[in-house]
Amino acid sequence: MVNIELNKVQLSDLDELWAISYGPKADLKWMAYDGPYFENPVLDRETFLKGWGEKIVNQPNYRLIICDKQMIGLVTAYWEDAPLNQWLEVGMVIYNADLWGNGIESLVLKLWLKEMFDEYPQLPHLSFTTWSGNIGMQKVGEHAGMLKEGVIRKVRYWQGEYYDSVKYGILREEMGD
Repeated sequence: MVNIELNKVQLSDLDELWAISYGPKADLKWMAYDGPYFENPVLDRETFLKGWGEKIVNQPNYRLIICDKQMIGLVTAYWEDAPLNQWLEVGMVIYNADLWGNGIESLVLKLWLKEMFDEYPQLPHLSFTTWSGNIGMQKVGEHAGMLKEGVIRKVRYWQGEYYDSVKYGILREEMGD
């Protein structure tokens, strides 16, 4: 069994986070599944630190994924309905593709959902949005106990093809132990 921790991001973590996400240790395969239709660039260190540094350090809605004492990714949460702040969307990325498909993702997502329900006790619902080209993330959501709640057909255009936007959600009372 693997040991998963979700730790708040510290300033001292940013160099390693950049290294595994975009830098010399980066796999970059994750970018092909994380909304590739937005065509986000590979960030150099300075741009990453400037753009992400203040945004994620010590923030409750960003945590490092630590697996067996190794930083492997990031979980996020953002308000879909800001400034009302009653609809929270979560996200997750594990940067090393060699770690995909072995159950780590579902463990991380379950832990993150629990932490977000604990952090925001007023919320009855949490969700995430992916696209039909990311079959793996859809399976992660299902394994974490989430339900497919919506499909917006053929709205994500990538490499000459249209894909669906897919939304998964879970209610507080549906969360298992």
